[in-house]
Amino acid sequence: MLLRRTLTCLLAALLLTAPAHAAAPPPTADDSPQNGKVVIYQVFTRLFGNRQTANIPWGTREQNGVGKFEDFNNKALEEIKQLGVTHIWYTGVPHHALVADYSAYGISGDDPDVIKGRAGSPYAVKDYYNVNPDLARDPAKRLDEFKALVARSHKHGLKVMIDIVPNHVARAYRSSGAPAGVRDFGADDDTSVEYVRNNDFYYVPGQAFRVPAWPSDYRVLNGEAHPQIDGKFAENPAKWTGNGSRAAQPKFDDWYETVKINYGVKPDGSTDFPRLPADYAGKDWRAHYAFWQGKDVPSSWKKFHDITQFWLAQGVDGFRYDMAEMVPVEFWSYLNSAVKHTNPKATLLAEVYNPKQYRDYLHMGKMDYLYDKVDFYDHLKLVMQGKASTDRLVDIQTQYADIEPHLLHFLENHDEQRIASAPFAGDARKGLPAMVVSATIGTAPTMLYFGQDVGEKGDGDAGFGKASRTSIFDYWGVPAHQRWMNGGKFDGGALFADEKALRADYVRLMQLTRNASALMGDYHDLHKANIGNTGYDGELFSYARYNAKQKLVIVSNFSASKSKRFTLRLPPTLIAEWRLRDGDYRLKDHLGDVNTRLQIANMMGFIPLELAPLQSVILELPN
Repeated sequence: MLLRRTLTCLLAALLLTAPAHAAAPPPTADDSPQNGKVVIYQVFTRLFGNRQTANIPWGTREQNGVGKFEDFNNKALEEIKQLGVTHIWYTGVPHHALVADYSAYGISGDDPDVIKGRAGSPYAVKDYYNVNPDLARDPAKRLDEFKALVARSHKHGLKVMIDIVPNHVARAYRSSGAPAGVRDFGADDDTSVEYVRNNDFYYVPGQAFRVPAWPSDYRVLNGEAHPQIDGKFAENPAKWTGNGSRAAQPKFDDWYETVKINYGVKPDGSTDFPRLPADYAGKDWRAHYAFWQGKDVPSSWKKFHDITQFWLAQGVDGFRYDMAEMVPVEFWSYLNSAVKHTNPKATLLAEVYNPKQYRDYLHMGKMDYLYDKVDFYDHLKLVMQGKASTDRLVDIQTQYADIEPHLLHFLENHDEQRIASAPFAGDARKGLPAMVVSATIGTAPTMLYFGQDVGEKGDGDAGFGKASRTSIFDYWGVPAHQRWMNGGKFDGGALFADEKALRADYVRLMQLTRNASALMGDYHDLHKANIGNTGYDGELFSYARYNAKQKLVIVSNFSASKSKRFTLRLPPTLIAEWRLRDGDYRLKDHLGDVNTRLQIANMMGFIPLELAPLQSVILELPN
């Protein structure tokens, strides 16, 4: 969600309860790197298949169009898999608050005063037991249509992930699809007090909720007449807002469309649930599952347990957890061990932005993967923008070496700016060397965002929010992606020449990273051994990846304007590790046709190279 990270550090101190641990690496997930590199494709489900191109700001579903589950047909899924994809994360599947009227299907309406945009935020879930009716051809059969999509995805060898948003739900949560006996969030709360452990929400007793004071340049639905737009929303007493605001009238920059879930953390920050012993940092999910059996836990914990079990029963293979660090670590131990008990191969990915807590969420929270956003992505972005050298990447890789297999790398997602957007790099090709590094520097999974491979710019103000990120709040067409979609042919036939070339580069790289066994092996820094050598500078980055079967040398030029001519040196430690003798070795370039050789003399290796602007090489030694 936009604006979320500005509050993370403030809230982390309140909500993270487990101590920091630096114990042994977390137990290995069943889909972890030694079983093949994981590649996750994030797709914004509502936008993917939309063919309409009107792109009217604040446009309706009829004006701007909306994609459907059925748009992910066999051809689309096969083309997605061409990018080396192993997992597809369908973003925006659970039914969230939106403006459209689905009352004919027994779905309650939502008040635009507490909805962001017209299509609504996928992170304001109003019903965890059904799917967004916008995504179905027949809303009455929407869950069946989603299950058919899961089956098609599985047919193409793709595991399916969806979002679970444990920190908050829509202001007017009301499930129409819950199984018999399942109670809605807040249905049994004592609303007369701020906090009770088994309340699902926190309250502001004696005060009714008031909608934010809108900025002068903002009007709900852009000023459109609507019977529910009156600057009011019935909620008495007011609940705490999703980002932790305790005000009865949250600010416009707060997550005012959501309410915060109570996990047994008291308003003063003390906790009201069983604590994990410190030695559980070294135990596997089975031990964690056993620990929680018979323990008395807050009501909200049980509700999310039941929700995740419901989705596993629909065939979902894993979850991406939104803003996981705003929820206590003990809860994740409880939830994730139960998920693994049901499906040991389930994939669990968490959005976490506090590096000091990374090991807690892996060791104690039993996550498989975390975003490698803070440090790695953030520094790569500066390098792409020409604002920093590559030098610090070496230190970052070393700093997280013990948990590297569990830190997912990405360059785009729904929260981040598009590479091709003017505020980021202004040119999608500036992302190519960063993509090579992101996808090959470690054994960690790689994530791609739909449209990234064809240089989507994310421009055009869709309504709520500003351009540079593809809208997650409104109905919209995604131009470069639509050209690749080519009217539903999914063959790239309408792409511009530079977009076709970019897509080809991505396919070549991602196919290699999926299949190169060396990328599951060891890492050896070459950058520090070369920095300062003639022609080699902080716009270059290099390292080796290898195992018993394959040896790779990877070099990237991040300069968008300068060719680089230099001789890359391989230190004696690596030559010895590879057991190479003096002589010449012809190298194969997997990304192009660079013709060069490795020359070894007196246990020192030399590779003459000339790289064009933004060029990378992945050089393989004969085995």
